[in-house]
Amino acid sequence: MNKKIINTVFSLFLMLPILASAQGRVLESDSHRFEEVANGVWLATGTGSVFTMSNAMVLVGEFDTLVVDSHVTPAAARSLLASISVITDKPIRYLVNSHYHFDHAHGNQAFPEGIEIIGHEFTRKKLNGEIGNVLEESTFHSFSDPVPALVANLQRQAAAESDPARKAQLLERHRVQSEYMNAIGEVQPTPPNITLESKMTLFQVVANGSREIQLHHFGRAHTGGDVVIFLPQDRVVFTGDMMLPGLAYMGDGHVDEWPATLDGLMTLDFDTWLPGHGPVMRSKEPIGNFQVYLRDLWSKTSQMHSRGIAVDQAAQQIDMTNHSDNFAQIRGPGVDPRAIRRIYELLD
Repeated sequence: MNKKIINTVFSLFLMLPILASAQGRVLESDSHRFEEVANGVWLATGTGSVFTMSNAMVLVGEFDTLVVDSHVTPAAARSLLASISVITDKPIRYLVNSHYHFDHAHGNQAFPEGIEIIGHEFTRKKLNGEIGNVLEESTFHSFSDPVPALVANLQRQAAAESDPARKAQLLERHRVQSEYMNAIGEVQPTPPNITLESKMTLFQVVANGSREIQLHHFGRAHTGGDVVIFLPQDRVVFTGDMMLPGLAYMGDGHVDEWPATLDGLMTLDFDTWLPGHGPVMRSKEPIGNFQVYLRDLWSKTSQMHSRGIAVDQAAQQIDMTNHSDNFAQIRGPGVDPRAIRRIYELLD
């Protein structure tokens, strides 16, 4: 049961980045799809030819470019850097990390010298090894360790497939995942060299004046250092993994504090939010739904903890199907064991 849940969550992470909204101007390279959600504000998602895993945001100004998040490996980041040429020839000045997780920050090292990397103080401490080794933590291993088995399975499926079209699809997936598997070994965690604690504001020159770029840390949520990027003139916010269209990974989360942090997000005046995985979002309703889910999960897990029920058993038994109308991935009782293990850690 637990293995099945983990595989389901892993599959969702594989699928989410290649989803995209059909609104706005769209330009593509071989590896990336860029959707313009406001003038010079682009959501970058992978086309599938390179494993990127996460979304990125690109802000194009008159003289320079700012990028938010660097994807899952240096190889994926290099593909992003090469692809940006389809939307602009302006040089990149800043890279912002929404948080420290591997799928958003392990491409940092691929950005050329001279580009400033901005992130929360906690993100710097995680990526510079001051707080643990991100390459040895359970989050990184739980998503990366299954990749060799996935590659081998795709190879077996392709070899056994007789339908030419299906065989070609399997071979392409095998190629992409094989390249991702090989790229993992290149990663050298690279921390931000500019940090913020609660807020930082940048101004980017644009055709009609300047674009205000606010970086906010409203509190702990998906990690201890989540940063949202808010563009007040464009009424757009990039939420990273603090808020996704579906359920976010909670293995490093602060589930008890997360709803209040989302209250901070809701103080911003935005119409469009760009998640770390998934399509452009234009409704705030999922934010409230997720807050309700988080509070309920914390309550139900706390009850299991107080009764002395083991983590894995609790993960199988906790029933969140009362939220299935809002979250399609809930198909029955059971919760990602990594989320329950994390909540138990916090309760202890």
